[in-house]
Amino acid sequence: MSALKLTQIGNSVGVILPKELLARLQLGKGDTVFWTEAANGVMLTPYNAEFEAQMTAARRIMKKRRDVLRELAK
Repeated sequence: MSALKLTQIGNSVGVILPKELLARLQLGKGDTVFWTEAANGVMLTPYNAEFEAQMTAARRIMKKRRDVLRELAK
């Protein structure tokens, strides 16, 4: 565990993530992170559960309707 310090950024307050944490999360400037409530606080992740659920549904539909999509692509 390591502490992160809050800092003033314009009219907002932000946190600066160390290089090691950015590398571990595979994040860079301009990327988006998501936070969710956890049992002991909050969890910060680059993973968007809502988007993943949408993609799972899309893959299922694309697999089921493969012939229709192939015809539409012509």
